[in-house]
Amino acid sequence: QVQVVESGGGLVQPGGSLRLSCAASESISNIIFMGWYRQTSGESARELVAATGGGGRSEIAASVKGRFTVSRSDTRNAVYLQMNDLKPEDTGVYYCKGIFVSGTYWGQGTQVTVSS
Repeated sequence: QVQVVESGGGLVQPGGSLRLSCAASESISNIIFMGWYRQTSGESARELVAATGGGGRSEIAASVKGRFTVSRSDTRNAVYLQMNDLKPEDTGVYYCKGIFVSGTYWGQGTQVTVSS
């Protein structure tokens, strides 16, 4: 069983920045996929906002492109989501999902609130 734990959420003013971390309990060197999803208030679906996978490839959703970036540290078994120029519509719970050879694992989520 792999544990995936998010951290770094909080309250930030519009235009501010946050960096979320997703730490895995085992090596991410050979992960199939590791992505950041967010779930906003009133929505049941989780939106994929950024992801990284094999070969170091990464992708960013069009809705956050130019503001969010995803990076990883294989030595720390962690994936990061740098969020800049945050807007109120970015408010939500951000989840990390990892697809490993052993299975798919979700973290518990971290709350991000963008408000003045």
